[in-house]
Amino acid sequence: MLQRLFKPLTLPTSANWGILILCVGTSLLMMRYEISKLERSMAGDKGFADPFGLCEEFTLALTIFAELICSVLLLAGLFTKAVLTPLIFTMLVALLIIHSDDPFDTKEPPIVFLIPYFTIFLTGPGRFSFDHKLFK
Repeated sequence: MLQRLFKPLTLPTSANWGILILCVGTSLLMMRYEISKLERSMAGDKGFADPFGLCEEFTLALTIFAELICSVLLLAGLFTKAVLTPLIFTMLVALLIIHSDDPFDTKEPPIVFLIPYFTIFLTGPGRFSFDHKLFK
């Protein structure tokens, strides 16, 4: 079952390069956003949106995990589809719940991240990933 979930598709070389660029670029951009949240949190600012009533600090920790740790794993191409699940969920919550009443300019970043996340989820991590080495 795990092998089927993580097994990469056979794609042309140009598509594999495209997926690599998409994974690296998206991961680095997301980590840039997340490092500022981590710095704020470490400075003592634990205030954060809590749409599910789990506790602001816990929600912040889950968001930091999804957006930082999962982005690092996506950057490496390791367990790609599994790490995309919390990233997609986090961006959907940001778009549909947190920023639901905000103007489009505020909703744009989650949309911009959802597009490559869904694309990578559908195509897989490509040949230049650890998943390809582990599950080919």
